Amino acid sequence: MATILYAEDDDAMRQFFEKALEKAGHHVIACSDGDRALRALKFADGAFDLLLTDIMMPGMDGIELAKHAETLSPGIKIMFITGFAAVAMSDAKAAEQTVLSKPIHLRQLVNEVERLVAA
Repeated sequence: MATILYAEDDDAMRQFFEKALEKAGHHVIACSDGDRALRALKFADGAFDLLLTDIMMPGMDGIELAKHAETLSPGIKIMFITGFAAVAMSDAKAAEQTVLSKPIHLRQLVNEVERLVAA
């Protein structure tokens, strides 16, 4: 299974999705914002298979985080999850990636993560 870095500022959602992904067999490092996730990326030295990030977060948003991730971990797969899909799709970076819209069913999240990791 995959090692996933998950950045989400909503505490309840982050804990809920983290548990679901772990139950599906993935190793998840969850961060409450983009700045913490960036520190984890720098420390991990390429250990993450997937970055799962909310787009709209205070401080560093998910788009900026994804740009850093591609530089620090070439080949990392990126998936965005957001409640603001219209905003996400207008950004060129998000348009190139998988974007899941909230609310999302846990099974759909796990299936999309597994599909992307296998690709």
